[in-house]
Amino acid sequence: MTERIKVAVTGPAGRMGREVVKMVLEDEALELVAAVGRSALGMDAALLVGKPACGVPVSDDLAAALRAAAPDVLVDFTVPQAGYEIASTAIAYGTRPVIGTTGFTPEQIDELDKLCQDRNIGGLIAPNFSVGALLMMKFAAEASKYMPHVEIIEYHGEQKLDAPSGTSVKTAELIAQVREEMRQGHPHEEERIEGARGGYYDGFRIHSVRLPGVFAQQEVIFGGYGQTLKIRHDSYERAGYMPGVNQAIKKIMARTGMIYGFEHLMD
Repeated sequence: MTERIKVAVTGPAGRMGREVVKMVLEDEALELVAAVGRSALGMDAALLVGKPACGVPVSDDLAAALRAAAPDVLVDFTVPQAGYEIASTAIAYGTRPVIGTTGFTPEQIDELDKLCQDRNIGGLIAPNFSVGALLMMKFAAEASKYMPHVEIIEYHGEQKLDAPSGTSVKTAELIAQVREEMRQGHPHEEERIEGARGGYYDGFRIHSVRLPGVFAQQEVIFGGYGQTLKIRHDSYERAGYMPGVNQAIKKIMARTGMIYGFEHLMD
């Protein structure tokens, strides 16, 4: 039998953290060896997701947990402010970080890449693990070659900490790679309310909607003479991200360096 991949999870009591814990426990190829967070301290991580105790209590010391359990991979879906420190700490202990939080600067990604290269391990920062969302981004980039007038509208719940979302920024980056920068709208347009035209990115706009009752949606709208094209993706629950996270855990074992974007691990 192939040796199981040892996995640590940060924020196991959080909404995404619980989904990751459940997914790891249900896959015979994976083994949960550490759970680190500020909530549910001392509680068995499996009990957080309604499963029989697995012998992995929640601790609040990441370095100590990595030292004791020596996980192969650490999965983090906590908060953007903690992402860089969590990733760099994991790498320092030879653990491959799989990060689902956003807000990393290009400089931070470069620094983490160098740390991974120095340790000869891989790592992943992914704004989105949904296969459907990644296809939406891919199709949007392709469409922008032919319909360069584009705007992005992304919708999330009112508790989301960052705006615009990491997914919308990644979409904009992919579009900018194949679309020449072109400032859209009337050259003399005037915003009567600041921000009414959304955030500016490489000539086009990103609009962020934050409302209760919304989970995660994104729409990329293209305009042309006498026509529009809309490419939209809707997520309805967090479990939809888990097949991608599962694939990332397994594929990052064979990579070196920090990878930005789950699409680089897709077959």
